[in-house]
Amino acid sequence: MIVVTGATGQLGRLVVRNLLDLVAADQIAVLVRDPARATHPAEHGIEVRVADHDVPASLADAFQAGDRVLLISGNQFGARRAQHDAVIDAAKAADVTLLAYTSILGGPDTRFVVADDHHATERAIEGSGLPFSFLRNGWYTENYTAQLPTVLEHGAVVGTAAPGSRLATATRNDYAAAAAAVLAGNGHENTVYELSGDEAWSLHEYATEVSRQSGQDITYRQIPAAEYRQMLAGSGLPEAMIDVFLETEDAIERGELATVTGDLRRLIGRPSTSLAEVIRDQMKACTDPAV
Repeated sequence: MIVVTGATGQLGRLVVRNLLDLVAADQIAVLVRDPARATHPAEHGIEVRVADHDVPASLADAFQAGDRVLLISGNQFGARRAQHDAVIDAAKAADVTLLAYTSILGGPDTRFVVADDHHATERAIEGSGLPFSFLRNGWYTENYTAQLPTVLEHGAVVGTAAPGSRLATATRNDYAAAAAAVLAGNGHENTVYELSGDEAWSLHEYATEVSRQSGQDITYRQIPAAEYRQMLAGSGLPEAMIDVFLETEDAIERGELATVTGDLRRLIGRPSTSLAEVIRDQMKACTDPAV
């Protein structure tokens, strides 16, 4: 059985959708905290297993011998390392045949706070002795394009990284397709995949492409860290998350999210979704909510 944790989240839902193109529904199970949110998998005949990563005892029957498990990294800073450890322990106790994990592009070479829990989780998985596959995902293109309404309103993309700083992003669905390919495929034991888009783009190029598609004059505006912090605080973002945003901007300027390896293209058997395509689709959504 292929088991997807976090299956009601943004990435998890897409992994399940991609798996349904590769294997029968009765070969898939989802692990969720709230079964009421797993109605779509259940409608397809997918097995729904209930457990809470914050309650290790609830994971005792979450996995079975022979399962192939995808641990989708949590998003609760300060809690997710313990959550990951609980899943790893349960997977080891069940003797699963593969534990895949959605990590961070660059692995131990990535030096910002978002990466710390990923480094620790990779070490824990290696220490478990389980066959593993590390899916080191780069940044989501949607991290930028989801902000298009604000960008169009203010006529600027804003950040602290230099305008020439580059990112090799891909869409959530691209990364989900890669995860599904590993879970449904063979020969992925004890592998590491550095997953990123086919082409890195600069923040200046991003603003230029938004200008081209919108017909507006959009610029990239680099601002001091103090001003960016004040702007994020004004939006109601907690202080801890502001630090995460600022550290990520520094990592982008260092080029830590710009690596292009081709692993993503090879796993999904097609080019990654281009920045221009994602901007186009988001522009349509901005003008037509029904899209």
